[in-house]
Amino acid sequence: MSVSNPISSHTAPGIFSLAGKIALITGGGSGIGFYIATCMVQAGAKVVITGRRESVLQEAVTQLGNNASYFVNDVTDLKTLPALIADIELQAGEIDILVNNAGINMKKHAVEVTDEDFDRIVQTNLHAVFSITRECGKRMIARQRGSIIMITSMAALYGIDRVVAYTASKSAIGGMVKALTTEFSPFNVRVNAIAPGFIETPMMLTAMNGDPSRRDKAMDRTPMGTWGKPDDIGWAAVFLASEASKFITGVSLPVDGGNSIGF
Repeated sequence: MSVSNPISSHTAPGIFSLAGKIALITGGGSGIGFYIATCMVQAGAKVVITGRRESVLQEAVTQLGNNASYFVNDVTDLKTLPALIADIELQAGEIDILVNNAGINMKKHAVEVTDEDFDRIVQTNLHAVFSITRECGKRMIARQRGSIIMITSMAALYGIDRVVAYTASKSAIGGMVKALTTEFSPFNVRVNAIAPGFIETPMMLTAMNGDPSRRDKAMDRTPMGTWGKPDDIGWAAVFLASEASKFITGVSLPVDGGNSIGF
């Protein structure tokens, strides 16, 4: 009796390749989004980054090289998103990978958070994410292929003080991943999330150095005893976008040095 070979025909490096793929990364001009773009370019993808500041996007594309382009856009202007996705597919090609990276935070005691504050965070971190995912998702479903990656947070995994609006938005993203997975999976469109731990970006270091007790608490509960690097998130995104993770969907992957289970 013959038995089929259970091992994929992909080579070990090849199965992680994004060659021939087009990735849209919101907020890809700076911070973690830029490093996700960098890693995806290194993995062979063509990347399209979006953001509000054209000068930042121009500089990022210069660094990323010939396989990168940009579109200026404000994701919170929901009515513009269907045309944005149509324009990107017309000019750059069919989107294979969507990384919903754009997001904002605000540190303020809950009783001081106004309705306007709360709405602003949720509009960027939740409403915009759903709208752009819907527009990309309908196209991916029609083509029966695609990988959608959300960015959540440690704030969605345990309680952190003074970030109630951010926590609410990121926790909702975790639920959105599960709901979309049930609808998109039959069409070979995967939906996953990355929950970054404390990642060494200029913004994070500035915030932590301005709040030493918070910094020490974060480090003390991270078993690996160090901050993550931005490309730790980038390579996790490459994995979730690649054929190496073709049977993984509906998960929120902590990339955190063990922080989410630390004590």
